[in-house]
Amino acid sequence: MNDSDGSLGLNVNGDPGPLTLAEMDLVSATWLRAFLPMTDAGGGSLVDQPALRLVLAAAERGRGTVLSLKFPYTHRPVPVPGSEAFAREVQRVDALLPLVMDVVDILVVGNEPFLETREEDRDSGRLNAFYEALARHVIRYRDMRFGPTCRTRLYMGALNHLDRPGGRSAATDRWMTFTRDTPALDGVDIHPHLSAPEDDRHYLDYILPRLRPDQTFLVTEFSLVQFWKRHLSDRVAARYADRHGIPRATLVWEEIRSALDRPFPQRRWDEFLRSNPWFSQHEDYLRQQVETFRGTGRLAVATYAAVQGAANVQDFGADSVPWLLNSLFCPFTVQRADDGGLGRNTTWTDAFRALQPG
Repeated sequence: MNDSDGSLGLNVNGDPGPLTLAEMDLVSATWLRAFLPMTDAGGGSLVDQPALRLVLAAAERGRGTVLSLKFPYTHRPVPVPGSEAFAREVQRVDALLPLVMDVVDILVVGNEPFLETREEDRDSGRLNAFYEALARHVIRYRDMRFGPTCRTRLYMGALNHLDRPGGRSAATDRWMTFTRDTPALDGVDIHPHLSAPEDDRHYLDYILPRLRPDQTFLVTEFSLVQFWKRHLSDRVAARYADRHGIPRATLVWEEIRSALDRPFPQRRWDEFLRSNPWFSQHEDYLRQQVETFRGTGRLAVATYAAVQGAANVQDFGADSVPWLLNSLFCPFTVQRADDGGLGRNTTWTDAFRALQPG
């Protein structure tokens, strides 16, 4: 297994877009994470899924890899173990496991289970029963096929909103108890998308006392996206507006929309972001956050947003969630470089590179 002691890698979620392994090299990334919607596993070739294909290519080249299994059940009941619906999910998992077990370094059972299921399934215990049964199935497969020498470590999928009222519940407590009491699990994943940098403590204070001393945690997504969102209706900086000949009354979201309609040169995107005090005052967020995770002594791997996703830039407006401000590479808001390289958020690419070993 690759060294996962506090490593920082790239996260592409389910869509790497134009990102390739060359961009990993550009920022000296040694780890890559993606999720795979298991609905995609029901037909066609699994290796045709772009995110999985990139993860397998990274593994083949000796990079550290994390794959999360996503089960979307926001609009339908979570299957009950033993039912035909559950058997179909197991079939999908069984189609994937031969491709990734003993190939990827970390397999995560669940992506964001508490956001990807109905409230009634979370409250009734159906969510927990479903994921516990899936985890036991994956554990049995690993133990029977590969035994203790298997390179793939297993984690339970990510907890969200632990910093919000109602984010902690009997279901999240049960999630952590199952994780702690299952020897084959190495730990749990968290996704702290925060309204303020200090809110990360709510996640760490919750999970760390509930893990075994030998267990670790993943942070396969993290950001200040909720903080950025509060500033979308701020005016752009007056000096920036004057320099670029736009009205001083232009709002932040309107300037982002302009960049999406006609991508900016790299220099202008950098200037736009850094001209906003709500951004420039938190330019050190990535470094500080990773150092906080590492400071616990329990971080296995953290992965940060690699590239702006197409689904997150459609119809961008004042009420949008500005995921596009988090990513290292910016294909939708920044023109390609003269050498064809992807535009980037240089604040994050510089910080990311500095956080790599050596």
